[in-house]
Amino acid sequence: MRSLDQLRDALPEAAKDTKLNLQAVLQAGGTLTPAQRWGVAIASAIAARNPELRDAVIAAAKAEGSEAALVEDAMAAASLMAMNNVFYRFRHMAGKPSYSDKPARLRMNRLVKPATNKTDFELFSLVVSAINGCETCIQAHEKVVIEGGLTEDQVFEAVRIASVIHAAAVSLEMGVESQPG
Repeated sequence: MRSLDQLRDALPEAAKDTKLNLQAVLQAGGTLTPAQRWGVAIASAIAARNPELRDAVIAAAKAEGSEAALVEDAMAAASLMAMNNVFYRFRHMAGKPSYSDKPARLRMNRLVKPATNKTDFELFSLVVSAINGCETCIQAHEKVVIEGGLTEDQVFEAVRIASVIHAAAVSLEMGVESQPG
């Protein structure tokens, strides 16, 4: 398995900005705690659906001291949002009140009882919803995160991380055959 640094270095020239951004957004010193930063990165890597990037991000998070509960919550958030983002995006996009009036009848126990804390779990859910493009879920999770005490700057930083992780996954899929020369 390649490390996160090795994956970053393997990005093609066309992804030079992504390579630089990937290094920058995962460094300490922003508005997020290390647990929030790594939880966002893990959930985003899972949502981006690149197994090599996912494994490298999880390994980097563990090397930086992330606990198993954090990794589990990030994984659970990605899984729940894979379901919820499709369901709630459909309800929103269909635009019929009849769909909105029907109960979802989907289990979401982890959302109310995370292994770490509710606000961080909601933050992980928010970034996955941003990657998956679910407006309803983005608005709902952003509201809970802000009410939970995080700032708009922290939300913004989390979404920046998610966008760069997603770009890295796309860039890794370009492969060497797509590079000039």
